[in-house]
Amino acid sequence: MDQLTSEIFSILENKFLFGYDHPSPTKPVINSASGKVRILSIDGGAATDGVLAAKSIVQLESSLRRKSGIPDACISDFFDVAAGSGVGGVLAALLFTKGKDGRPVFTADEALRFVAENGRKSSKNGIFRRVFRSPAGGSGGKVFRRTFGDLTLKDTLKAVLIPCYDLSTGAPFVFSRADAVEMDGCDFKMGDVCAATSAVGGPVATVSVDRRTRISAVGGELAMNNPTAMAITHVLNNKQEFPLCNGVEDLLVVSLGNGEPFACGGAGNQTPSRMAVVKIVGETVSDTVDQAVSMAFGQSRTTNYARIQGNKGYINTEYQKDVLKMADQMLMQKSVESVLFQGRKCNNTNLDKLELFATEIVKETERRKTNILPTVVLRQTTTSSSPRTSSATTLSVTSSN
Repeated sequence: MDQLTSEIFSILENKFLFGYDHPSPTKPVINSASGKVRILSIDGGAATDGVLAAKSIVQLESSLRRKSGIPDACISDFFDVAAGSGVGGVLAALLFTKGKDGRPVFTADEALRFVAENGRKSSKNGIFRRVFRSPAGGSGGKVFRRTFGDLTLKDTLKAVLIPCYDLSTGAPFVFSRADAVEMDGCDFKMGDVCAATSAVGGPVATVSVDRRTRISAVGGELAMNNPTAMAITHVLNNKQEFPLCNGVEDLLVVSLGNGEPFACGGAGNQTPSRMAVVKIVGETVSDTVDQAVSMAFGQSRTTNYARIQGNKGYINTEYQKDVLKMADQMLMQKSVESVLFQGRKCNNTNLDKLELFATEIVKETERRKTNILPTVVLRQTTTSSSPRTSSATTLSVTSSN
């Protein structure tokens, strides 16, 4: 996390020194012909247990299909990097892991149903409830493994980043496709990855495919509830796969929240529960990451960075017991934007912002059809005799048995 903080504040420092709305005098503005790397980042569960993010993806995919003229396009066709934490990591895995037909394991609609039917609030015996209660992943982990079978991080369609917290090293661990293709010791089955990033009730013993790497994982929501900074750091430091990406001006980022709770438990002097404290910390960190990232984008924050978030406190009481209706109401809320030295301001709705960014993403997709320079060069096999850890955010150390 210290490395992530350093990266973000280095960018912020540059903005402060050389002006927020003006280019650096030592670095002229260059309209890069290499295009922009497209990043999708998905928060942990929060107030809607992943349903707001899943609904946002369905809406975004619908807009992308309409604007591109490709009726059967998937969300993975339009993004180069997917990062997700907790239930956000599960969504990233479902939408970006390659199935037998070469397409994603789940469509956006299927992923929404999966999350809605198995969320902690919508089903007493839901998958995530079982995962959170079981110290070893339990039956919920079995469902993940049944969903993905023998598919691993190497089987993802695009670059994927899913964090957890490793108790054995006392540091975040990032399951990364880039690392998996570099080193066998970093390749994990996707079912195990989902169980690890979803584990809040207790540690989940997670072992790499070759049995060389073992971690004691607790949920990604504890490590980094909002993985946007992690994804940006990964892209800017991974020159093998993103050779022409030099700064935030070369990025298109869509960051999906899952709804801020109006009250995280406890009133007045009442002590909140441990789960409520986890939610408070997670949402506070998510907001801080959003504000820092927005500042780092500077003048391009309205065209290159989109944050979709809702607030449960502004939802009618009649909808708060139905997580699907609550997510619909959040999508119709005003979009909140962080502005340097001006706090936050409301713009159009979250739906409007998704529509706007669908246009930008399709423009980038069309631009690549006529561009000679590759924006993304995903590694497929290990070619180096001395492989390196390509993900700038994987902090745990692999170990041999």
